[in-house]
Amino acid sequence: MMTAFVTVMRRTVYRHRRTWTWCLAIVWACVNTWAASIPLTLATTGPGNLSHLPVDLIKRIGADRAEGVELTVRYFGGGPLAYKDMLERNSDFAVAGAPALAGLAAKGEPVVSVAAVNRVPTFVLMVRSDLKNRVKSVQDLRGRVIGVNSSTTATKSTSQLLAEYVLRRAGVDPLAEVNFIAAGQTLAEQQSALDSGAVDALMGDEPFATQLKSEGRVYHLLDFHDPDIARKALGGLFLNAQLATRRDVLEREPHKVERMVRVLKRTLNWIAAHSPEEIAARLYPHDQTARRALVATLKRHKAIYSPDGAFTREQIATAEAFFRANQPPDSPAARFAFETMIDARFAGIKPQ
Repeated sequence: MMTAFVTVMRRTVYRHRRTWTWCLAIVWACVNTWAASIPLTLATTGPGNLSHLPVDLIKRIGADRAEGVELTVRYFGGGPLAYKDMLERNSDFAVAGAPALAGLAAKGEPVVSVAAVNRVPTFVLMVRSDLKNRVKSVQDLRGRVIGVNSSTTATKSTSQLLAEYVLRRAGVDPLAEVNFIAAGQTLAEQQSALDSGAVDALMGDEPFATQLKSEGRVYHLLDFHDPDIARKALGGLFLNAQLATRRDVLEREPHKVERMVRVLKRTLNWIAAHSPEEIAARLYPHDQTARRALVATLKRHKAIYSPDGAFTREQIATAEAFFRANQPPDSPAARFAFETMIDARFAGIKPQ
């Protein structure tokens, strides 16, 4: 009996010792992860921009901490301003439009795209409701004022490039027959621009496009969120929002780029695996109105996000053709190759 008792005790001690070993290993791993956390700063537009929703979600789901990153997000009124912040070394990364990034790269700025965020151009061309009987097609925008997210002297925003592209395809000269002004990238700014009559039309984003329509301020003339519509209107899926950095960061501190890409991938994977209700609950836990609006929008448009951050050759080719079509025919930018500003070593690349 004594022998049996000793045997049982030894097994019990051994079993508990293994449990404690595992516990200590887990604690040690957590300590190491915390100790190895690196601070990174990312510039983007918003908050509340549907195209860049993954950025808003990163800290809400702890994707940065899970990858050993302490992320700070800096918000701006448009993509060009976010890129400017990155180039001025206030931020390590930026999430904004690929065509706007190409505009900088074509001018020799040291920028590089390292992961995809969207699969389509996440914009809606809206017109003020009081113009419904006068503006029924893109051609009817001739002589009108069109609001875009923002523009700087250095580069045009993707929203303006898209508006110019659509106008040109409809036979309207975007440089001579319409006027563009910055209408901002918050709901309040866009409401003000519409209510004051400062703009007749707006190339804007969700979820604001749905809310402005529900408020009776606008009607939708063109909606590019549907991948099938994007393929029909533009010739393929489209590289819109993406994660960019400076070339010196990629060359001298590639571990930072790898960590940031992993954070984005984790967030995109989480979006793909969760419902619109679960996503909205994380972003707006205490705002029922905003939560309902986002759920309604995501039920229609959740397919706009890349599921994994990988580039596709289809979207690169479409965005490149779009960018070139918006440049003066004899300019170097009209021959700019997107592959020269893309580094897919961490995100990966696939056909479509």
